[in-house]
Amino acid sequence: MHSIKTEISRYVDDEPQPGVVECVFVDAFGKSHFFIEKTAIVCAETLLATTAYPTAGELACEVEAEWKDQNGNLLVRVCTERPWSIESVTGETRFVVHSSQVMRNEAAA
Repeated sequence: MHSIKTEISRYVDDEPQPGVVECVFVDAFGKSHFFIEKTAIVCAETLLATTAYPTAGELACEVEAEWKDQNGNLLVRVCTERPWSIESVTGETRFVVHSSQVMRNEAAA
């Protein structure tokens, strides 16, 4: 499984358990994408309302395509529908990000 590096910006609520946080990342085109997700989905550590924010997190995804743009930057199209049905607050599940934003688990490739 791969994941997109994200910033966990704030704690939202204690319900549903184990809690819900807001996450954000900026895509390859400079657009910010916001997510409201359960803490266990975006971070292996226990996150609470008292945790210092922002903190690092990740959103599981599948890599769909990779290419170089006209400036030689390696871009990656990812989908967050699989494996955890993650979508942004606007309902988006496909994003183009810089390769450096993707954490790769080669065993899942």
